[in-house]
Amino acid sequence: MALTRGLKSSAALISWKPTGRLQQTLAGCVELTGLGLHSGKSSKVMISPEFARKGRYFDCNSNCSIPASIDFALRPSPLSTTLSKDGVQVRTVEHLLSALEATGVDNCRIQIHSLDSDDSQVEIPILDGSSRQWVDLILEVGLRVAVDECGRSCERLAPHLNEPYHARVDDAFIAAFPSPELRITYGIHFPQVSEIGSQWVSFPLLDDSVYVQQIASSRTFCLLEQVLGALQVEQMREAGLIKGGSLENAIVCSASEGWLNGPLRLPDEPCRHKVLDLIGDLSLCAGSGNQGLPVAHIVAYKASSLMVSSTFVCGGHALHTDFARGLAKS
Repeated sequence: MALTRGLKSSAALISWKPTGRLQQTLAGCVELTGLGLHSGKSSKVMISPEFARKGRYFDCNSNCSIPASIDFALRPSPLSTTLSKDGVQVRTVEHLLSALEATGVDNCRIQIHSLDSDDSQVEIPILDGSSRQWVDLILEVGLRVAVDECGRSCERLAPHLNEPYHARVDDAFIAAFPSPELRITYGIHFPQVSEIGSQWVSFPLLDDSVYVQQIASSRTFCLLEQVLGALQVEQMREAGLIKGGSLENAIVCSASEGWLNGPLRLPDEPCRHKVLDLIGDLSLCAGSGNQGLPVAHIVAYKASSLMVSSTFVCGGHALHTDFARGLAKS
């Protein structure tokens, strides 16, 4: 598996600049219970307000606190993004973090309680495969200005890209270019699946309305042929993957029969979901209650065949987090 990264000059790749607004947190607590996509285990998630500069972090069964930071992203992490610290893992964090980043929840405590066990691995519920339910809860409870322990507010900073940067893994890449505004352009290419084919979407993320209306409802998707064989399913489940997967939490497409549980909610829903995932993964660049998404024009592309190795080894999350890791190290 080949990996290449863009070269950096001696100048800083990222500059942190004021956004013109104060850091925020939730106005109250929100809670959801559901099944984990990969573990198949039930868990309850409660998200609570937090002080300014605390950022977003997870509290798990073992009383381990894990910041939502790229420094704790497990590598590799197939088919989802996992955070790990002191032997404790939080799996499939990308949809929840995507909703928090996009709606401006800069600081919060995320408590996770596994209802099936008290082991060292917990997983965020997959719900319907999108981030819509998280967004609905956040919008319902609302936001307020976050203050520190002394009652002081602080301005939110955002990372601005100073020069082009890219990362590539085989048939996938992410490239970012300096821009006065944040825009994400994503393309996917599934030549052997006509119902998906080639899709491109591009969104200026100037406020959360674009995310709420155009991205949040898009669900995770998979190809039937990639999980159809009994041996493949057994191997994936032995690896701790898709134990909780069903037609209720993903849209499934067959190369010969098309979508098995359509209709789609949005045009180009699979490609829009890749944007949702990317926002969640790049939110890991955040720290101390600041913005995670870099202010840049981010262009990403993923091609896929029907080979299991192509999708399950070089999946989008591995590339997303590698790109985030490179930005964070600048």
